[in-house]
Amino acid sequence: MKITKIFTFDSSHMLNGHDGKCRNLHGHTYSLEITVSDGLIEAGAKAGMVMDFADLKTLVEQHIIEPFDHAFLYHGANARESQIAALLEGWQMKTLRLPRRTTAENLSVEIYGRLKAAGLPVCSVKLWETPASCAEYSEPP
Repeated sequence: MKITKIFTFDSSHMLNGHDGKCRNLHGHTYSLEITVSDGLIEAGAKAGMVMDFADLKTLVEQHIIEPFDHAFLYHGANARESQIAALLEGWQMKTLRLPRRTTAENLSVEIYGRLKAAGLPVCSVKLWETPASCAEYSEPP
């Protein structure tokens, strides 16, 4: 059994070295679909649920929305992006250092990993960068 909850957050990023306009600093209103999979709870106040949607919301807001929303997302191993982050941090602006390039594909993998590490039985993450473009990461078989 699976359930899905949708979230949104706003972030900026850049893809240093990209051959298109995404090499420039820009932002997105991301739409995030989190799907969890588990058996149904058999007893108690939450019987018949995979997970209470309110509990799912709390975990996603804590581990994803809070750190990502209104932050400059940057690849910590990229010198140029790190310089921009340092400048923003000097102005007390929010940044989030990530271990890989901030493509939609990599962000979906990062989000999946953070939720798994938090103990959530996540089976897929779908991240919409625009209303027409998304990346999806699903649990390996």
